[in-house]
Amino acid sequence: MKRVAAVGGSTVLVALVVALVVLRIVGLEPKERRPGLWLTGESVAAPVTDWSFTDRYPTIYVQTRTRYLLPHSVTITCVAHKGQLYLTSVFRQGSPFPQGKEWTNDVMRDPRVRLKIGDRVYDETLALVTDPEERRAVLDSKARKYPTARMAPTSTTYLFRVLPG
Repeated sequence: MKRVAAVGGSTVLVALVVALVVLRIVGLEPKERRPGLWLTGESVAAPVTDWSFTDRYPTIYVQTRTRYLLPHSVTITCVAHKGQLYLTSVFRQGSPFPQGKEWTNDVMRDPRVRLKIGDRVYDETLALVTDPEERRAVLDSKARKYPTARMAPTSTTYLFRVLPG
């Protein structure tokens, strides 16, 4: 009986490892509201000095580093303002920041992320925006990019700036 349990446990472990290797190779990107794992695409190593090209993308993907060593990726909105890129996350009233969303919780613990914009992938670092003037200006840019977006008046939008590479 012990041997059967050991073989069964080993088989499950091997299957899990094989599945993770396959997912690492092919990726498992998020889709709409479903999160994913690894993002794949053409890697861009050169620093980006003007992110305004992102205006043509309504959503992008962000991949964070979790505590349990598997990446976590989600679909998010972004906005370029004065050439810099900002990621946005809306929290409903009562939802704690950053714990209310796994990706924001991950970023507050480890700000290194991978962004997928179109078919290209960028390794970047984020910083939470706390300056009220900067927040106001970026949120104005976001309102221009997403003119039909509606947000509950009790919700709070958090902004993360992509730091210059």
